[in-house]
Amino acid sequence: MNELTGKLKEVLASVLPITFIVLILHFTVSPLEANLIYAFLIGSALVIIGLTIFLFGIDQGLEPIGHGVGNTLTQSNRYAVIITVSLILGFFISYAEPDIHILAKQVDSVTSGQFNNTLMVIAVSVGLGTMMTLGMLRILKNIRLKYVFTGAYGLIFILSLFSSFDFLAIAFDASGATTGAITVPFMLALAAGVSSLKKDSKLSEADSFGLVGISSTGAILGVLIVGLFIENGKLNGVLPEADITSTNLLNTYVSKLFRIAWESFLTLLPIIIAYIIFQIFFFKHKKNKVIDIARGLVLTYIGLVVFLLGVNGGFMEVGARLGIQLASLDSSVPVLFVALILGLTTVLAEPAVHVLTHQVEEVTGGSVKRTLVFIFFSIAVGMSIFMSALRILIPGIQLWMYLLPGFGLAVILAYFVPDLFVGMAFDAGGVASGPMTATFSLAFVQGIAEQIPTADVVADGFGMIAIVAMMPVIAVELLGALYQAKLRKASNAAISKERSIGGNHGEEIERLSHRTDVSENDTHPK
Repeated sequence: MNELTGKLKEVLASVLPITFIVLILHFTVSPLEANLIYAFLIGSALVIIGLTIFLFGIDQGLEPIGHGVGNTLTQSNRYAVIITVSLILGFFISYAEPDIHILAKQVDSVTSGQFNNTLMVIAVSVGLGTMMTLGMLRILKNIRLKYVFTGAYGLIFILSLFSSFDFLAIAFDASGATTGAITVPFMLALAAGVSSLKKDSKLSEADSFGLVGISSTGAILGVLIVGLFIENGKLNGVLPEADITSTNLLNTYVSKLFRIAWESFLTLLPIIIAYIIFQIFFFKHKKNKVIDIARGLVLTYIGLVVFLLGVNGGFMEVGARLGIQLASLDSSVPVLFVALILGLTTVLAEPAVHVLTHQVEEVTGGSVKRTLVFIFFSIAVGMSIFMSALRILIPGIQLWMYLLPGFGLAVILAYFVPDLFVGMAFDAGGVASGPMTATFSLAFVQGIAEQIPTADVVADGFGMIAIVAMMPVIAVELLGALYQAKLRKASNAAISKERSIGGNHGEEIERLSHRTDVSENDTHPK
């Protein structure tokens, strides 16, 4: 019960800031129709209930499965088994991710079916499964993260040269959306299960991060490759009209319930089948353990249905409507200000961000405080949504002008910060682009694109999640550089103190300090 209460507090902190922002705007500069605001409030309540149950179910069901699969794969010591199972599991956990289904349906709806939602989900899932497998092999083969990211983003850059701006925006959005509430806990547990079997504890700690970041590049590659085969490579689209204002609220939710329930069951079914197979042949869990995991999977399903019902019932449509109304004002200041506030508040409330900030403070021995991490994260995501709105308002700013130097800088920084921070940084992109970003914030930005005459709803309406996924990478790497600088400063101060005392003891300390300073894998102060 305490754990469930904790999840509820996390979700309330995630959803309530958006609810308050909408209500303030409704009673001031951007009034909404009565039916629309009522639908939003009902949707918000459903999102809170659904996300709480969903996250609680993830902890009880998917995380134990992920950790068990990671241990089982490593103990098999057969690369053919590891590759096959990783490919299959990677595909299915991505296919089960609610955020990618939300994004795919938005793409399908906006483009009037030119880029079908099923095709997009499959392309993203194949790409994620492939790169997740390479990420697992990287852990087993002790390949440095910076080399993997250099190769992955180098390939993405080459494919981008042959892709349209439409697919570039959707592809990078997919990388943020696919690393959501199901994939992140499962992959972190999988990576922890594999890396925990290493004898070197420091390598094990570093390798427990990075798999999410590597896997997310697969989503980009999958969409870009599919885009090469779609005729003309150009997508046209408009934002669909909201029908809530003319529909009975009860009918709005009931009409969507059975479709969402069926689709949610189909997305989780492969994971259930995978667990049954592993239980029969490998896990052989006791009855109580099986019951606990089964209960977790049921709760995950119930929470997913309620969450998606709230999102589709009114939550996202209000986001789009606010974007349209604020963008129609004479001044662009209100829409830019709201975009900044959305980023500053929602990221601080994302449950996974709290987990990551704890990890950063813990692995740095308290040298990098949680408060500092929160400030970096908040500014990074606030600027991300602000930058997304700004590029819609100013036609000359293209998405690649953000992404090319941004991810280029991220890859370069990877060569100058400890490996542990490289893994955490690229994982941070998936952490920051959580449920609120993939739903309300994206709909808000699309509403702006719909209203601005010079904007393209596809090329400009998408791409926000991409920027949100990019900025925290740079932020965490800068934290890594700051941490390394503090270590050097402390080390140099110790050397200077010993030198002032004199003797060979000072020379010995200098020699040992130099050894610890140049070791990128060793992230703890000596």
